[in-house]
Amino acid sequence: MVEINGMKGVQDEVPEYLRREIASVLISADKIRERIEALGREIAEDCHGKNPLLLGILTGSFVFLSDLCREIECKHEIAFLRAKSYVGTESTGKVKLEGLESIDISGRHVIIVEDIVDTGNTLEKLLPILFEKKPASIEICTLLLKETERRTKDLSVKYVAFTIPDQFVVGYGLDYDQSMRHLPFIGIFNP
Repeated sequence: MVEINGMKGVQDEVPEYLRREIASVLISADKIRERIEALGREIAEDCHGKNPLLLGILTGSFVFLSDLCREIECKHEIAFLRAKSYVGTESTGKVKLEGLESIDISGRHVIIVEDIVDTGNTLEKLLPILFEKKPASIEICTLLLKETERRTKDLSVKYVAFTIPDQFVVGYGLDYDQSMRHLPFIGIFNP
């Protein structure tokens, strides 16, 4: 059994067909829903009247962003770009970005929406490029902030749904080789 911020992960909540691949549920669907509601209220308070651009980093953030945007009760817009840095359970250390050429952020309040901040490589590559486009501000919002020594830069992440231990997790948009994104919870992957 795993405990994180008062939440206990149990194998019984994992669907039968995935019990070999998921060790336990780390964060339940109910806990995710509760935290996203609170995060949406916080962002709405901070951004009222600013019409922020929520910039989702595909593919992992799509589930989180789709739920989060419905909880932000102020005018906002959504755009996406694609970043890829994982093969299997390991970060490659190299980030490939696609879609930046079609996004105009000049003078905008931008909130980068990530599924997980792990090594920080994606944000380390993305932030300087975005700042060159002269936005009014940039903040970072993540579903998961992983406690890891592999992160070499200190990133300022303003909105964090959950802080997790250094384990590979799947579900709620996070994948293992494009699989298990559909799960309503976040589970610890068992390779």
